[in-house]
Amino acid sequence: MPLPPHSEDDPRPLPPERPSNDDCCQSGCSPCIFDLYDEEVGRWRAALAAWEAREAARLAAASAPAKVKTKAHGSAGSAKAKAHGGASSKRAPESPG
Repeated sequence: MPLPPHSEDDPRPLPPERPSNDDCCQSGCSPCIFDLYDEEVGRWRAALAAWEAREAARLAAASAPAKVKTKAHGSAGSAKAKAHGGASSKRAPESPG
């Protein structure tokens, strides 16, 4: 069974773009561009974990069987009696005499 498509209003988070080594000025800035990137990666990982949990719940809900409500029709004996016009299959006790 193919997986249902992702919800368009909840796309998978994209990872941040890593700066190139040439983007760093090598002067010991605080914060360095790589420090900022590491913070972005941490936020992305948290967002991805939350999205994966939502996606797992979405897939579980999509693959869960639908609950079907059924009415109770009584015992098998009463259904049998209804099939025979209400007559019971049991004989009435014979009266002496």
